[in-house]
Amino acid sequence: MTLIKSISGFRGTIGGEPIKNLTPIDIVNFTSAFASFIQEESQNKKPSIVVGRDARLSGEMLEGLVNQTLVAMGVHVVSLGLSTTPTVEMAVVDLKADGGIILTASHNPKQWNALKLLNKQGEFISAKEGEALLELVDKQSVSFASIDHIGKITYDNTQITKHIEKILALDLVDVEAIKQAHFKVAVDAVNSTGGISILPLLEALGVEQVFPIYCEPTGIFPHNPEPLPENLTALSDLVVSKKADVGFVVDPDVDRLAIVSENGIPFGEEYTLVAIADYILSIKTGNTVSNLSSTRALQTVTNIHKGNYKASAVGEVNVVTLMKETNAIIGGEGNGGVIYPELHYGRDALVGIALFLSLMAKRKQKVSMIRSTYPDFYISKNKINLDDSIDVDMILVKIAEKYKNERVTTIDGVKIDFETEWVHLRKSNTEAIIRIYAESNDLSKANHLADKIKLDIGELIKG
Repeated sequence: MTLIKSISGFRGTIGGEPIKNLTPIDIVNFTSAFASFIQEESQNKKPSIVVGRDARLSGEMLEGLVNQTLVAMGVHVVSLGLSTTPTVEMAVVDLKADGGIILTASHNPKQWNALKLLNKQGEFISAKEGEALLELVDKQSVSFASIDHIGKITYDNTQITKHIEKILALDLVDVEAIKQAHFKVAVDAVNSTGGISILPLLEALGVEQVFPIYCEPTGIFPHNPEPLPENLTALSDLVVSKKADVGFVVDPDVDRLAIVSENGIPFGEEYTLVAIADYILSIKTGNTVSNLSSTRALQTVTNIHKGNYKASAVGEVNVVTLMKETNAIIGGEGNGGVIYPELHYGRDALVGIALFLSLMAKRKQKVSMIRSTYPDFYISKNKINLDDSIDVDMILVKIAEKYKNERVTTIDGVKIDFETEWVHLRKSNTEAIIRIYAESNDLSKANHLADKIKLDIGELIKG
């Protein structure tokens, strides 16, 4: 069992002992510390915090604990109940709240849950803010409200509808073209809140036929909830059997989007952002951002459209920060996370679906044809388990030195860019592990590059 405290929130497995797992005691401690942090940040003893959750089995329990703890801290809670991560992010801004909490463990299995924390901009708290919060958690020195100053809960079930309305109003979402295309769309919502958000979105977009699978928000995941190709067999079969034009699948909190082509072949989650960026850049010239571990295909597409591409450290908050610095018009992460600032600064599968359908409708191309227009890159994902006594930081420094004649980036571990491929090494914050991502135009080449780096690390350890 596991409990992970980090600058981005608190994640763990349900049940077991406090401090070792995500138990009710830990949830109360984390929530009260966040409330205290928001009170200090906002200079308001009675701030408002928006709370929403995905459909996982522990969600209702966490929601009750979090909401009532916030009330005990004197906070006004706006409870969205079942919702999506991007919907909560947007609601924080629309409701002029002081912060937000999303109860979701994203793609993790059912035994996991987490508190993801938002600032008043509806964005994940920064590293600096996260460190300040962790200090409060460690001190456990919060002060609960007296009886005359406890908070209250109001309930709001309108935010998904408002989210959809804002998507329909975007200039590059062509509702009329989508209607005229008479699309048939298959959807896998992994029995979470994609079912209560994607289906009404498709109806509002005028999609002619929808074939839903696993769209009841029961929280009983029918397969591994991470939207990787090996987990999409049911959706692929449905697309082919129903002769659908496209299949969409999301993770439990609807911030990652993967696509299945009309032939049942996964589009590749790395290419979700690539295709949507291609569509946007074909209409409006601008800059793009993704993280260091995302495919080089985005840079290729950006260059074709005369834009500038930049890579950030891994993590949504880092991508967003660089997007703002470079005035990027589209960005995100290679895990299917699309960030479209015209709507908000957060990964959003719903806007990704609307933009991808607009691309299909305007180009009048099948999904497989769209995919064929992009360069083929393949990522090999590996890791090396190390002894706790090994200085992982020194290993990374020596790898950077070994390849100093290549283009080396050290803002997040070590990334080495070669002419036709790259490798990215990152250390784990919780274990003695180095994660190794390598990309090339052939999977065997990517695997070979990763293996070469593993050998380099082995030699450094022996030395």
